Amino acid sequence: MTNMTNRTAFVTGASRGIGRACAQALSEAGARVVLAARDTAKLEEAAMQIPGATCVAIDLASHESIKEAFAKAGKIDILVNNAGITKDGLAMRMKKDDWDSVLATNLTGAFLAIQQVLPAMLKARWGRIINISSLVGQTGNPGQANYVASKAGLIGLTKSLAQEIASRSVTVNAVAPGFIETDMTAALSDEVKSTLLAHIPLQRYGKAEDVAAAVRFLASEEAGYITGHVLDVNGGMYM
Repeated sequence: MTNMTNRTAFVTGASRGIGRACAQALSEAGARVVLAARDTAKLEEAAMQIPGATCVAIDLASHESIKEAFAKAGKIDILVNNAGITKDGLAMRMKKDDWDSVLATNLTGAFLAIQQVLPAMLKARWGRIINISSLVGQTGNPGQANYVASKAGLIGLTKSLAQEIASRSVTVNAVAPGFIETDMTAALSDEVKSTLLAHIPLQRYGKAEDVAAAVRFLASEEAGYITGHVLDVNGGMYM
């Protein structure tokens, strides 16, 4: 396992699910972890399970909240942009507010978080930025025009930024999870779940730990020659 001692990782949406698993994996690799999310009670509960972890409240839809959170966190070496929301609906009837809020949190919030960590990373000539996209950002999905646009946007942001800052040895990659067992997917009906399972060659749903393992690798020294890449963690659902 890679050693991340002396590295500080900031994980958004870290109070549960994939974000919490990512924080746990980075901590186990030796990083000091800062957990960030809106739900402070769940954040504190998660931080208690991770040795040496600290937590800060953050609302990715608010530029001021983002600036305050990173000011409290200090110098960051590894940023995991995981926080995301959904407000599904058919495009024809989707309210502008539902479009705006999903893009603001999932895409604009991630970009503004990156802006907060870039100066120190560029100065140090070392940094890891990992954006959590989604399988649907590559395939599309009916009824999720806003969510899919935000996740596809993260892939474009990843590739553009990777080219922009590669000369300073700062890497930017994305992880695109498929169907992962989380609170968000638990709400789906058994019928939908079984239909999805039929399309997964590995014949199982993913776990948050599967995604966290990919994030831990991309954050490591060993992944120093990988940038602008989208790592699929989807059981073969999309190739």
